[in-house]
Amino acid sequence: MNQETKAFIQEHAKADVRALALQAKRYPNIDMPKAITQIAGWQIATHKIPTWAACDEILYPVHLSMEQCSSEITARYKKKIIANYPAAHQTLTDLTGGLGVDCSFMAEAFEHVAYVEQQEALCQLAKHNFPQLGLQKITINQGNATDFLKEMTAVDWIFIDPARRDGHGNKTVSVADCEPNVAELETELTSKARYVMIKLSPMLDLTLSLQTLHNVNEVHIVSANGECKELLLILGQKTTNEIPIHCVNLLPNGEEQHFCFNKEQENNAACAYTDQPLKYLYEPHASILKAGGYRSIAEQFNLKKLHPNSHLYTSDEWIANFPGRGFHINASFGFGKKELKDAIGSEQKANITIRNFPGSVADLRKRLKLSEGGECYLFATTLNNGQKIILKTTKV
Repeated sequence: MNQETKAFIQEHAKADVRALALQAKRYPNIDMPKAITQIAGWQIATHKIPTWAACDEILYPVHLSMEQCSSEITARYKKKIIANYPAAHQTLTDLTGGLGVDCSFMAEAFEHVAYVEQQEALCQLAKHNFPQLGLQKITINQGNATDFLKEMTAVDWIFIDPARRDGHGNKTVSVADCEPNVAELETELTSKARYVMIKLSPMLDLTLSLQTLHNVNEVHIVSANGECKELLLILGQKTTNEIPIHCVNLLPNGEEQHFCFNKEQENNAACAYTDQPLKYLYEPHASILKAGGYRSIAEQFNLKKLHPNSHLYTSDEWIANFPGRGFHINASFGFGKKELKDAIGSEQKANITIRNFPGSVADLRKRLKLSEGGECYLFATTLNNGQKIILKTTKV
């Protein structure tokens, strides 16, 4: 990249890359494809990987790799998991290095790290970027994850992020359908590392994953700002009878909503239901809903559940530390025309959520003639007695 292109990138860092692409002829001395790739990459990194964005010398890949890479907030959480195993911080092998975001943050906890990636372009970027971040202890290895695993020496940790689509581009629901197949590699993985962290899509079936893999010691379901992002399985060299399921929601302010349970606790949890909403309404964050901790959350926070399939909870006393969203219930009403008109009143906007209720958000929004947004939150749901209602609430 010539100096003119570098200067152009810095000068136009916040510009609209689509507009720049149309103006390429105005800048004959600029390598415009490279410039646009770097500008677009930096713009994504500013909110996704701010530590990288703050480093002027970082180089970015094509748009798809930027969209698919981990965020800094989830990468830092992986480092936090590793910190809970203080006796295993010498060596890490990342078998599916990719852009290297996860590797760069986990590497801070280790004496030596091996990065493995089969795409030459990504290896070249990693070779350039890691030293810019002060990471001198990472060795770059271009090659196939399965082949490298067979030849590598034993380490403290292996990290692997298998591809989550089949050969036809369809999303998979089973770890056995991922590439590489971690189910087939489990014995070799656990023989080459004291601990293995497998990063999976939250779309995968957790119950099926736990039935397929035999050495899972922990599960971490990671959400960021309410959106479920990753399913992390920690494998060890011994089996665990009751696997703890950590449901985590990482907030932009650095705080963390955490809830932990296991399947036995969920099966045995006492859960009371109600035909009448109380003063406050609670919606568990996405990781808890993914994990299926429906009864455990009710028991731990002494809440009543609106319906076995609604996954909304209520109480008369405010629960400040509930891991999710909390609302004050202002009114509840049915679906008669007069009821709807009286309940909506002068509202022009509302945030609508549907839980165990026929129809879609779009259908209900059209019927209520409300645009999206505002301070009003409507929940369309079903009570334990089968009654369909709308709860009008405000966020606490």
